[in-house]
Amino acid sequence: MLSRWLNNRNVLGLIFMLPAAALLLTFLTYPLGLGVWLGFTDAKIGRAGHWIGLENYQFLATDPVALLSLFNTVFYTVVASVFKFALGLWLAILLNEKLPFKAVLRAVVLLPWIVPTALSALAFWWMYDAQFSVISWVLVRFGLIHRYIDFLGDPWLARGSTIVANIWRGVPFVAISLLAGLQTISPSLYEAAAIDGATALQRFRYITLPLLTPIIAVVMTFSVLFTFTDFQLIYVLTRGGPLNATHLMATLAYQRAIPGGSLGEGAALSTAMVPFLLAAILFSYFGLQRRGWQQGGDK
Repeated sequence: MLSRWLNNRNVLGLIFMLPAAALLLTFLTYPLGLGVWLGFTDAKIGRAGHWIGLENYQFLATDPVALLSLFNTVFYTVVASVFKFALGLWLAILLNEKLPFKAVLRAVVLLPWIVPTALSALAFWWMYDAQFSVISWVLVRFGLIHRYIDFLGDPWLARGSTIVANIWRGVPFVAISLLAGLQTISPSLYEAAAIDGATALQRFRYITLPLLTPIIAVVMTFSVLFTFTDFQLIYVLTRGGPLNATHLMATLAYQRAIPGGSLGEGAALSTAMVPFLLAAILFSYFGLQRRGWQQGGDK
């Protein structure tokens, strides 16, 4: 009986999946379930919480700081993702051309993604420093400004500065992923289009973009997820300041739960991020079902 089971491909596949499933249940499912549970309690650090239902969510719905963090998160994610896609696609197309030292250029492009996030954030922190900013120093030297800019001291400047740092770090991931997709497109398609008199823009619109769209859906879904849940970059750069102008939902949840001690409130804020993340995943999933994209169709 045992040997027959082991010869069954489905049973054997299930056995091989059990270690991975156990790890996922232990390190992903259990923490997520515990976080959802804590969101319905008034748990504090050092004492167990009591069930309070939706009180944490009702409070967050009227809390101006929580609402500001939602605005910051959506704004940060949308702006950074748009720029990362545009710059990443442009860079991928450029690297797909016949360039000298192409392998070296691809390695250099990957550097911002490889460097640890905290280290990148520290570098930008020095670049944005109100007294020692190299950006302000260069602008003063060229006579474009007369005094140093406090990049992280003004709410909108701080938002823009953190977005720039996130774009710098995220563009390589988008570019290299799309470059891999571009290399799967047969050159014969472009040759046939060129013979038919198609311009470079037409070849991009009717060949590159339709065949690359399923890959774009996957890459940008991951990019949105990474950006929406960003923590390290913001926490190292601004700690959510000034005046909570750069607090994302992830950083505010940490501040409320750990330094603030309100585990239930922090867990509720973290759980409130899940619907947005699911929306991004579903967008990618249904996008991938549109197989007509791969043939440039309208399905």
